[in-house]
Amino acid sequence: MRKLTYFIATSVDGFIGAPDGNGDCFYAHLDPEFTGYLASEYPETVSALGREHLGIAGAPPRHFDAVIMGRRTYEPGLAVGMTSPYGHLPEQYVVSRGLTAAPDPEVRLLHGDIVAAVRELKARDGLGIWLCGGADLAAQLIDEIDEFVVKTYPVFLGTGMPMSRAGFGARPLELTWSKTFGGGQTVTAYARRR
Repeated sequence: MRKLTYFIATSVDGFIGAPDGNGDCFYAHLDPEFTGYLASEYPETVSALGREHLGIAGAPPRHFDAVIMGRRTYEPGLAVGMTSPYGHLPEQYVVSRGLTAAPDPEVRLLHGDIVAAVRELKARDGLGIWLCGGADLAAQLIDEIDEFVVKTYPVFLGTGMPMSRAGFGARPLELTWSKTFGGGQTVTAYARRR
């Protein structure tokens, strides 16, 4: 059975983006050690444009072969003409009530009972499923999330889109590993206690 992992970037105070969802605030806090780690350990989580920039366009997936994202997470790529941001993955899903057709044939839309759809995806063979964002979608899928991998950037935003929304409630987690980088970033993984 595949795992669903909420692999997410956050500020020190728990925001995954500005109030409008923009995550550009994190790009000012990158250093070669951190980007090198992401490129080698999680190459599949780097968008198509980022993969070209980092020279890892052909890097195979290590942890995930599917990505699920909400419409608001998908839209920044669309704004710059990137209709298939993770085309290097066999499965890309966008959860949306408003989109009636995917702008790219490599992207599949999920409507209706999202929990049932994710359970069906988890039952398939393959690598893990990456829950890319956002907070509302994570709240809907909280009982299906098996692992949290949190990239914390050394920035305090004070306001913005929170990492979690109402519906998360208290969920006991177990720290499985943590890594700190010279630029102040940390990557921390937690497993759900069932």
